[in-house]
Amino acid sequence: MSQRNINNSFGGIIVKEISTKEVLQKLNDGEKLNMVDVREEEEVALGMVPGAQHIPLGEIPARLDELDKDTQYVMICRSGGRSGNACNFLSEQGYDVMNMTGGMLDWEGEVEK
Repeated sequence: MSQRNINNSFGGIIVKEISTKEVLQKLNDGEKLNMVDVREEEEVALGMVPGAQHIPLGEIPARLDELDKDTQYVMICRSGGRSGNACNFLSEQGYDVMNMTGGMLDWEGEVEK
């Protein structure tokens, strides 16, 4: 897993990042990952990473009760931008999150519809 400092309008929060290849390898190795896809309904209809939970980005503040601060989450979107925004917000709220860089555009594993 790589970690990079991302400077942003949220004050330069450190966002942990994980590549699509790293996520796929962990899943293939049988590791249980808690993944949240923040794309819109019409986007996830085209396919999601198997086992991911769907919470659209705009609904995250109202659905924090569905997430556990003691659990690490991999945030997923189309390219890594919206999931990065989700990571910024959730990090500020005390959640342990990683951004899947490259998003579904770089995903080479199976998808479920």
